[in-house]
Amino acid sequence: MKDVRDIIKRPVITENSADLMAEKKYTFEVSPKANKTEIKDAVEVIFGVKVEKVNTMNVKGKFKRMGRYGGYRSDRKKAIVQLTEDSKELDFFEA
Repeated sequence: MKDVRDIIKRPVITENSADLMAEKKYTFEVSPKANKTEIKDAVEVIFGVKVEKVNTMNVKGKFKRMGRYGGYRSDRKKAIVQLTEDSKELDFFEA
């Protein structure tokens, strides 16, 4: 079994993901090889909440140039995790 810290890499904090937090939906960057059940189990273990639904998306790396040299950013996978109504909210902005 994979370690839960290897599955969840980091939270994604953008304006869109901040708006989704009001609906108890949280966005994470996850391992590209992780499936929905592994992501669900990892979030439940790390944060101690109940997960209702997981949506995933693969994001292809963009082509970027540095002077005359070009290359691609790395591919990544994002997961939007919806918590149940009775679970507590996650606080990423602790003082």
